[in-house]
Amino acid sequence: MASDFPGWHGTTIIGVRKGGKVVIAGDGQVSMGQTVMKGTARKVRRLSPGGHEIVAGFAGSTADAFALLERLETKLEAAAGKLDRACVELAKDWRTDKYLQKLEAMLIVTDGQDLLVVTGAGDVLEPEHDIAAIGSGGNYALAAGRAMIDLDMDAETVARKAMAIAADICVYTNTNLTVEAIGG
Repeated sequence: MASDFPGWHGTTIIGVRKGGKVVIAGDGQVSMGQTVMKGTARKVRRLSPGGHEIVAGFAGSTADAFALLERLETKLEAAAGKLDRACVELAKDWRTDKYLQKLEAMLIVTDGQDLLVVTGAGDVLEPEHDIAAIGSGGNYALAAGRAMIDLDMDAETVARKAMAIAADICVYTNTNLTVEAIGG
C-alpha cells in the first residue's frame, strides 16, 4: 500500500515559452523523507516519436512518469504528431484506465509551439503567461518566472533563474539542472 512507504519528494519542473523558443528545466534532487537519495536525476527528456521532436519534464514517481511518457509517444504517433490531441487522448486514458489511474506523476510537454501540463485528473492545460511549473517547488518557480518573463531575458535564462530561486526556497529542489530547449 502506498501509504506504507515513506514519502518521496523532490522535483521542480518549469516550462517557459518566449521568443519562439520553449525551454523545460528540471532539478536533479530525489528525496525520501528528509534524506536526499540522489542529486543528479534527469527529469527532463527529449523524445522523438515518429520523427516528431518533443521535450517532456515530469514530477512524481519515476516509473509512473516513464509509463506515461511511453503512452504519450504512442499517442503522438497515432495523432500524426499533434501534441494537443495526443495529450488529450493520454489524459482520457489516464482518467479511465484502472492501471493508469494509480500512476502518480505530472508532465509538462512541448513541441516547440504548444506548452502543456498533463495531469492524472484529466487535465490538459495550456498555461497563461507562457510559463508552467509543477512539483514540490513548482509554485516558487512559477512565481519567479512570472516576475521575470517581461524582462530582457531569453526563455532559458528565465527558466534557470526561476529554478535557482525555487532551489533557494524549496528543500526538495536542488540546482543540478537538466535543461532542454526546442523551437526558435
